[in-house]
Amino acid sequence: MTVSVDLVSDTVCPWCWLGHRYWAQARTLARPIRTATQLRAFQLDPAIPREGVDYKDYMKAKFAGAGSGSGSERWKAMRDHLEAAGPDAGITFRFDEIKVRPNTLDCHRLIRWAEGQGLGEAMSEALFKAFFDELRDLSRHEVLAELAGEAGLDAATVSELLATNRDEDAVQREEAFYRNLGVQGVPCFIFNGQFAVSGAEAPEALAAAIKEADQLPAEDE
Repeated sequence: MTVSVDLVSDTVCPWCWLGHRYWAQARTLARPIRTATQLRAFQLDPAIPREGVDYKDYMKAKFAGAGSGSGSERWKAMRDHLEAAGPDAGITFRFDEIKVRPNTLDCHRLIRWAEGQGLGEAMSEALFKAFFDELRDLSRHEVLAELAGEAGLDAATVSELLATNRDEDAVQREEAFYRNLGVQGVPCFIFNGQFAVSGAEAPEALAAAIKEADQLPAEDE
């Protein structure tokens, strides 16, 4: 049996980049169990304008409205944790240098197209790295088309598609589906449609979940 996993994530979520890297390690740890990963769209903030907003101002406002203490203190604590965890996963976060917090609808359209060519994970990885490490503006279509070409897609075709509303509704319906299932934060790993693991759990924990899913009867049994 192949363990089917829906990986729900957003391209501007630093925990999601860690989660994707941990997931790759988990699949190795769980061999010889076979897995099939389907990337699923989730926008942490679909209300952001398509042209994006100032990253630092956005993050300050976001954390100012959550819990006790200053927003800057909460943001610094989260950032420090991520920057410490990143190197072990081969990740560099450059939070202080990010300029634009993009709307990610177009990023998810791009991943959807890449999935159709077996390049979804490569495309997702390229987007994470572009945003957090290479400081590229993911709200710009020319940047997305260039990244698509680097990931193995036809950049010219992607550029043409981005200029249309192709698959916008499909991405939004997919996101709504997972929100209705109860997904509130990402990354979220849904195993065989039967149980979920939420958050950037360690590779060992995700590998254990693969093994658990492999032992469960299929839904139609």
